[in-house]
Amino acid sequence: MRRIYLDYAATTPTDKRVVEAMTPYFSGIFGNASSIHGFGREAKSALENSRARIAGLIGARESELFFTSGGTESDNSALFGVAAKFSHSGKKHLIISSIEHHAIFNAAESLRKSGFDVTVLPVDAKGFVSRDELEDAITDETFLVSIIHANNEIGTIQNLPELIGAAHDRGVLFHTDAVQSFCKTRFDVNKFDVDLASFTAHKIYGPKGIGALYIKRGIDFEPMFHGGSQERNRRPGTESVPLAVGFAKAGELCAQDSDKEQMRLSEFNLLLRNKISAEIPEVIINSPEESSLPNILSVSINSSEHEIDGEALIINMDLEGVAVTSGSACSSGSLQPSHVIKAIGRDDKTTMATVRFSFGRFTTEDDITTAAEKFVKIVNRIGKRKPN
Repeated sequence: MRRIYLDYAATTPTDKRVVEAMTPYFSGIFGNASSIHGFGREAKSALENSRARIAGLIGARESELFFTSGGTESDNSALFGVAAKFSHSGKKHLIISSIEHHAIFNAAESLRKSGFDVTVLPVDAKGFVSRDELEDAITDETFLVSIIHANNEIGTIQNLPELIGAAHDRGVLFHTDAVQSFCKTRFDVNKFDVDLASFTAHKIYGPKGIGALYIKRGIDFEPMFHGGSQERNRRPGTESVPLAVGFAKAGELCAQDSDKEQMRLSEFNLLLRNKISAEIPEVIINSPEESSLPNILSVSINSSEHEIDGEALIINMDLEGVAVTSGSACSSGSLQPSHVIKAIGRDDKTTMATVRFSFGRFTTEDDITTAAEKFVKIVNRIGKRKPN
């Protein structure tokens, strides 16, 4: 049976060219980048070269980019690092949106339990945050706004310049989780004037285990961890030179053909959207047609018109050789309704009957057509339409 992978938003296969770039740094060029001898200097050169290449992709200075273990650490570091600096000044109010990744949601909850005030902004039916509601939520005690750039479940891309402007007008810092949007849509830290931003490598055909946090020069920040002086005292621990090299290579490969690739994925998105909508009248498309990542399509089966077991839907797709998920990979096994899908107005049963298709570099048109056909067949087989 041919297997079709349509869960690129969870993780991507590491590109062979990335693996080739990393290979020499596992055994041939293996020095510790903190060592001052020749082996260490060689590793340090590769590390800083990788940092410069990644920084260049987002318009940042090399000194503003810090390597982490991935998106979750970057998100946590942003919230806890800034909160620690502001806690002594009396500013203890944080604003996030209702469709943040769990790395932000759970970090914010931890801050709330330790005495911080947290405001969770609602979104509209397409997942967009209102500038007016953000402005109304900001108080004199607000120290940070954190709103995801492109949502990992429905693909909605926020108007960051507008939201950042609202925060900066009140002297409030702004962080964004750019894990899904990095190299898939235009992201320039100077154009957006963002203060902190999180990235990771494994969403762009790079290795797992490495990410980055952009911190604008001059931003006060308290490290989460304590140890050595690596990453200019922002993130201690021996840096992984092979992973940094892979991260930089993956980013450059994505940037090289980004426009062409996004156009191809947009065509796949429209094809899948149309095929499913034409065959299943009860389907609800959660991903907006505009201002949305082209590689993500989230659909739900309307529970008021069609009874279906969402978990059985995912399992049956897998049995048919198609890998999809219900939402974020960080909560797929929890059997809980997605907070993102609920935030855009779906009831619990409809939320549970949600499938996220996400595709990428190695997806073909035949993959999309086959997945749509199998999805329609399974919905009709295991679901039950309610009488009018």
